Amino acid sequence: MATTEQFIEKVNQGYTFKGEYVKIGVGMLDAKAVSEANVYLPFKTMNRHGLIAGATGTGKTKTLQVMAECLSDNSIPVLVMDIKGDFSGIAQAGSPNAKITERYALLNETYNPCPFPVEFLTLSNEKGVRLRATVTEFGPILLSKILGLNDTQGGLVAIIFKYCDDNKLPLLDLKDFIKVLQYAGDEGKDILEKDYGKISTTSLGTILRKVIELQQQGADIFFGERSFEVEDLMRMNNEGKGVVNILRVTDMQNRPKLFSTFMLQLLAELYAVCPEEGDLDKPKLILFIDEAHLIFQEASSALMQQIETVIKLIRSKGIGIFFCTQNPQDIPASILAQLGLKIQHALRAFTAADRKVIKTAAENFPETEFYTTEDLLTQLGIGEAFVTLLNEKGIPTPLVHTLLCSPRSRMDVLTDAEIDAIIAQSRLVKKYSEVIDSYSAYEILNAKLEDAAKRTQEETEQKVRDKEEAQTTKKEKKEPGFFDNPTVKQIGRTAANVITRSLLGALGISSTTRVKRKSLW
Repeated sequence: MATTEQFIEKVNQGYTFKGEYVKIGVGMLDAKAVSEANVYLPFKTMNRHGLIAGATGTGKTKTLQVMAECLSDNSIPVLVMDIKGDFSGIAQAGSPNAKITERYALLNETYNPCPFPVEFLTLSNEKGVRLRATVTEFGPILLSKILGLNDTQGGLVAIIFKYCDDNKLPLLDLKDFIKVLQYAGDEGKDILEKDYGKISTTSLGTILRKVIELQQQGADIFFGERSFEVEDLMRMNNEGKGVVNILRVTDMQNRPKLFSTFMLQLLAELYAVCPEEGDLDKPKLILFIDEAHLIFQEASSALMQQIETVIKLIRSKGIGIFFCTQNPQDIPASILAQLGLKIQHALRAFTAADRKVIKTAAENFPETEFYTTEDLLTQLGIGEAFVTLLNEKGIPTPLVHTLLCSPRSRMDVLTDAEIDAIIAQSRLVKKYSEVIDSYSAYEILNAKLEDAAKRTQEETEQKVRDKEEAQTTKKEKKEPGFFDNPTVKQIGRTAANVITRSLLGALGISSTTRVKRKSLW
């Protein structure tokens, strides 16, 4: 049977790191805290990503809060997806109470309440910095994956983007993209087919329906200008603390497609903008995604593959991603395999399916001589968790039942007045609050179609006038003149006969003589 001394030695050996690190708790053995067995979090390997999992009410969000505090203290900016809206308290100092005092005594640490610099972000009309991106920034490949298009439809989206590039038609928001789709299926179809190949009306209709579906989840608010610059996530305050960016997405639970759209675009933008860094001593940015199952809830296989690819590559940019969810099985296996740090809070076993999940979760942890992992997973207390992570060599550290530190900031939400005060001081809110509706594809094509319609109307009106003039001319030719009148013609003939006879008489020739001569022949 393992002794306490062996446990302390094992933990201290496994959690001793080069470079900077921070204490997140102490090991527990036989349900008792061992203050000499310190569990540290090394900053150097935090770009290897991680998972915080556990049943509701076991302390996941508070663990996330502690980690965000530690990162901010060490000049590392943080972005938190706050699905439940209960993370805002990090902006204010906490208040000591009996439970906190008791916990810090077991941790052999002093509790020092402290606020942290916060920036509130939003994808909707909530208060905070508005996050937006243009359709052009997504590009045809990413947009096709988000819409779940097949290869043929994706190829058509690529043609649409190429046509817009060639004809200087900026695609800024969804109404631009929809207008071009409508134009390609109607007035502009012949033009596009001449230069880019066959355009399938059926495929255009399918793409349009997919875009409208995205619109119905509120995507119109997200697509547009001014585009958010990811560099604004990597800021520090005047005291050198990393800014904790809180994206309040409490209304995203009913709009998973919009949430996954934003997340994929953000990850792609971070990967594109940030230079290669390799293994830094400290990460440049850490993302915490609460209720992470929302990203994968409606993700297609193509979208899943894209997310997996970005997660594999983005750590070389000095960026780490931590998923927070109730069940480890919420995370696809291909992505779960990329997560180096695991903090597992208690799981509940109410059904046979729950027991299978617990068994699978236990098998994913390193083997240990100190615990029966499968059994202990259901017995962990609030604020306790199994911890294992990667050291500098990429080797998993020993699995430790850990009594975690509690947050030093407020463990409750801010009031509306407190949030308003923070937003009022934000420079980014002013920078991104203005909605810009630039002259883009929608306006350009509308103007083009209006000109074409005006020319068509003018040509039609001219044809009508020409026809009326032709009919008038023809009518005038058909109407009899004065000398065409039969009566006038008869009078003319009579007058001519009289004149003729008068002339013949003057010459001594009578008209009757001619008749007689004629009759002699």
